[in-house]
Amino acid sequence: MALLSSPDPQSLLHHLSRRKNPNPKFLLRNPNHRISCSSGQLRLATREAVTVDSSQLRVREFLTDSELHAAVRLRIRTFYEFRESYGVEELRRSLTEREYEGLNDRISGKLVAFKRVACINATLPITHSLISAEELCSECKFSEDGKERVVVGTLDLNQCLWLPDELTGRRPEGPGSNPMRAYISNVCVAKELQRNGLGYKLVNRSKKLARDWGITDLYVHVAIDNEGAQKLYEKCGFVYESEEPAWKARFLGRPRRFLLWTDLKS
Repeated sequence: MALLSSPDPQSLLHHLSRRKNPNPKFLLRNPNHRISCSSGQLRLATREAVTVDSSQLRVREFLTDSELHAAVRLRIRTFYEFRESYGVEELRRSLTEREYEGLNDRISGKLVAFKRVACINATLPITHSLISAEELCSECKFSEDGKERVVVGTLDLNQCLWLPDELTGRRPEGPGSNPMRAYISNVCVAKELQRNGLGYKLVNRSKKLARDWGITDLYVHVAIDNEGAQKLYEKCGFVYESEEPAWKARFLGRPRRFLLWTDLKS
């Protein structure tokens, strides 16, 4: 499963996503996928998923810079496909570093449009149970307390009025209430570990953190043709609020979005 979204309008990925064919020599980009801070997309696995040992799983905010880098590498790996060609690794490194810088700027409060941002990750220790996910372990591993773990799922929780190029939530209403609104974005799960309920665990963890922040109304964007993601968010308590006009989706070169909402006061 892979879900996504977009915060930093200055990131290279944001600009690439606005271009019809950003780098045809190296990059095969799924037009439904973009990183920075926008909408939720779900891509079903085409291979048998690895079974997750729930007792080993951690779902929480990132703790180290190494873990944050690993989360970004998972996003690049999930949302982009690269042609094997000379220079492709340099492009991959450039995309990864730009996305890391944008995410780090949002988390550290450098972008005034974002009051608060958290990166929530699902991680597992690297054990024999992940032997069939060797590539994932190699690309998305990090060290914690002298032991290696791997980021297998990630998302951002953004306390802000709106996300760039996306529908704006209507709730909460009333003067001074807007800061109590937040959006989930950049949701993805490693393709090798899909169908293990990781997306559900990530979203529910973000709901808990949002309540801790005092958020009353939580939003997520999802493509209209993405039934899998819609079912996930419905299971997590989200309901329809509005949808993107067709002209805007055509202008941005992507499928139309639903804006989904859940009430965190209840």
